[in-house]
Amino acid sequence: MVAIFARAYAEIAQELTVAGYTAFEADALPKEVDFYVEIRAAIKKHSGEEFDIKPYEADMRHLINTYIQVDAAVELGELGEMSLTELIIQTGIHDAIAKKLNEKGKLSKKAISEGIINNIRKTIIRDQLTDPRFYVEMSQLLDDLIKQSRAERAAYEEFLRNAEALVKRLAARRSCEGVPAMLHGKPEAVVLYHNLSTLDATRFRYPTDDDDKAALALKLDLTVRESAPAGWKGDQPRETQVLNALYPLLDKDPETTKALFEIIKKQPGYQ
Repeated sequence: MVAIFARAYAEIAQELTVAGYTAFEADALPKEVDFYVEIRAAIKKHSGEEFDIKPYEADMRHLINTYIQVDAAVELGELGEMSLTELIIQTGIHDAIAKKLNEKGKLSKKAISEGIINNIRKTIIRDQLTDPRFYVEMSQLLDDLIKQSRAERAAYEEFLRNAEALVKRLAARRSCEGVPAMLHGKPEAVVLYHNLSTLDATRFRYPTDDDDKAALALKLDLTVRESAPAGWKGDQPRETQVLNALYPLLDKDPETTKALFEIIKKQPGYQ
């Protein structure tokens, strides 16, 4: 409704008196448009949905830039293209809030906390299938963060520190911390290593020794790279080729093979 209202205003912005508005109304209307557009933008940011005018056709972008955007654009370089979570990693949480979430300085601590939580939640939902076990843990940490955000105001700074730490853990998902040395520098194999013990299996029994589990993850990783033909994702015969290569490595357990294959498909490192 705000978009419809703003477009309708843009159509007659230069002819308000001709359209029948009094001088007082013509002076007040731009402020009203600005008020609702600002609320709309704030809601989008807090929900993790950034406003992007690129999809609009050229004449609509011209109308928005000419008649609706009141504040002069602030050049942030590449920071302007980053999500809130990316900006937290790049600049720290306080600068990210100032530059992205609360640039006008009008939001309450509660509103800022909710905006941060919603952006983290969006990141987890978007990426959870790439490493299910990791994101189950991150979801639990997010739940703890939500509970903390509802505590007294004195805990606000602690909430920000914990939120920043959680975002950085999300960013470091594929780090080699806590995994055997043989997996270092092999992020896709690290994901397989983490998720082997979570798979539902009928015949397959994953190794309990960390080094044995890492060796199996490396073998699975190498098998995918050697057996996957170009453009295999989304192509049924080519996906079957990869499945058949994985099948004997997982004790010919169909459920385990399918479950692991779904994780493998989500890895951008496998092309």
